[in-house]
Amino acid sequence: MSQSAQRSGTSPINDSADKSHTDDQALQADLAGPREECGVFGVWAPGEDVAKLSYFGLFALQHRGQEAAGIAVGDGRHVTVFKDLGLVSQVFDEQSLQSLRGHLAVGHTRYSTTGSTTWENAQPTFRTTATGSGLALGHNGNLVNTAELRDRVAALTGRPAVQHGRDAATTDSDLICELLASTAADVGVEEAAVRLLPTLRGAFSLAFCDEQTLYAARDPHGVRPLVLGRLERGWVVASETAALDIVGATFVREVEPGELLAIDRGGLRSTRFAPSEPKGCIFEYVYVARPDTTIAGRSVHSTRVAIGRRLAEEYPADADLVIPVPESGTPAAIGFAQASGIPYGHGLVKNAYVGRTFIQPSQTIRELGIRLKLNPLREVIRGKRLVVVDDSIVRGNTQRALVRMLREAGALEVHVRIASPPVRWPCFYGIDFATRSELVANGLDMDGIRRLLGCDSLGYVSLEGLIDATEQPSSRLCAACFDGKYPIPLPEDAQLGKHLLEELMAEDPRNITGPTNGANGKPGGIARVGAGSAASAATTFGSAGTMRQP
Repeated sequence: MSQSAQRSGTSPINDSADKSHTDDQALQADLAGPREECGVFGVWAPGEDVAKLSYFGLFALQHRGQEAAGIAVGDGRHVTVFKDLGLVSQVFDEQSLQSLRGHLAVGHTRYSTTGSTTWENAQPTFRTTATGSGLALGHNGNLVNTAELRDRVAALTGRPAVQHGRDAATTDSDLICELLASTAADVGVEEAAVRLLPTLRGAFSLAFCDEQTLYAARDPHGVRPLVLGRLERGWVVASETAALDIVGATFVREVEPGELLAIDRGGLRSTRFAPSEPKGCIFEYVYVARPDTTIAGRSVHSTRVAIGRRLAEEYPADADLVIPVPESGTPAAIGFAQASGIPYGHGLVKNAYVGRTFIQPSQTIRELGIRLKLNPLREVIRGKRLVVVDDSIVRGNTQRALVRMLREAGALEVHVRIASPPVRWPCFYGIDFATRSELVANGLDMDGIRRLLGCDSLGYVSLEGLIDATEQPSSRLCAACFDGKYPIPLPEDAQLGKHLLEELMAEDPRNITGPTNGANGKPGGIARVGAGSAASAATTFGSAGTMRQP
């Protein structure tokens, strides 16, 4: 038997809120560099408070996604899912965590790389099998055969998409969960995964569960990280080793590319569903991962310091002070200072709470731009020739505003150094870069970018220098955003894109709006699904979050 309890306190959004959210996204795009992806966490630990372990694990992975968060818990008889839009600390409180009781859990923190930012697209995504068993799944990465999977789901269900209507989930993750559930009733979840996973193309690090068993899987190229840890009374899987540290788990090993793990009372089982062809994302070292994480045996912090040292060798500068663009530029700035002999200092203060907001920014606030995120220490900057170290340049808007702000604060010269090569190609494997036409390095040469930014000099670390800093052979890394060499073949452009499923649904005349519950036609907030019922809405949340019977 399964139980899906899905909270949707923020689900009913009126037109005014929609506009505010759209404006907020535009403001965040102005301030943002590359956008993070997602974080997954799973724990099997009878006798432990698995919901709280998941909460703190997700808290450690918050940097990987700030749009939505959720936890699914299995207790042997039911699977209960609790998810909502917002940061981990906004979605969960003591009361909600106390309601999630069981011996295993799957957690997810999301930044959308497929599908819009809606409650329906928050994860873990949930399905029931034909026998009434529950299945909850969290996904980090991005698939490139989403359109093909959508057609497979349509053939199975007789519907043009996973669900009917404008409130349907529109993610590749939802398709994976649907396909798993459709086969699991006949052969079990583990065998269903062994059959399905080889047919997925793209990047995926998965944590999923039914009532009894925790599963974890990584695509054959291992594009996104996934690690295994040991608790005194259980096991943990997570996107980064830092999450293991936070919950007191001991690092065991990485989940291998092409490997499926199953953890239950019988122990840990490993199955190879595809040969391993490692192509780990090099941008994890540059920006995505926490500095206290280890990837392929190499500390991310040490890698970034080494990148900074290499950058100082390749693009030296005559300056008085090296300052980072916090926080991701800090280790590389330290390395640059060490190699160059130029003093290191803090010239910028970051507002750690910029985050996401549904408050509509006024034009005056929008014009403040980068000052919402960073503010200069004028007494440190005034009269100095600066080397400013940042992790990457995507559109260039942030760096251009930053250079202007530093000059206004009294900097005599501003020399920009970037701890990655020029980003010329979009990522289709789980990082939401701009489109290729928006990438500043795609349309301008080095001097053109320098003039656009308004800096005195500009230098990017070479791709060779970046690879050397990771201490990984180039054959085991994906650097497609820098060199355009995509290790997993891509379909034609029409079958790609963050909003692909939404576009396909809009084009299909059969896709009519189905029945909904809840305020403003949104889906019901809590649904309990058991054996013998496809979906029985027991209770829903109204727009103010109060309980009411449908």
